Amino acid sequence: MKNIEQMLKEGQCTVVDVRTPAEFMGGSVANSVNIPLQELSMRLDEIKDLKGPLVLCCASGNRSGMATQILSQIGVECVNGGSWLDVNYVVNN
Repeated sequence: MKNIEQMLKEGQCTVVDVRTPAEFMGGSVANSVNIPLQELSMRLDEIKDLKGPLVLCCASGNRSGMATQILSQIGVECVNGGSWLDVNYVVNN
C-alpha cells in the first residue's frame, strides 16, 4: 500500500472519520465520511462500498486505531491516519 500522505494527495482513498456526529460537525476533513466507531459493525455494507483504501481518523488516533483493527480483521484495506487535524493538513497542503 502507498503511504498515507501519497494516497491523500492523489485522492486515491476515502477518509473515514470515526468521531461522534457532534465532533464531526465541529470540523472535519473535506469530503470525509462520518461513521462513528460505535456504528462500524452496523454499517459494514456501506463501508465495503467506499472507495478503498480507507484512511481512518478521529480526534487523537485512538478510536481510528481501534477501527483499523476491526476493519482489517474482516478484510477491509485501511490505515490509521491518526488525528483528523493531521489528515486535514496533508489534504490541504
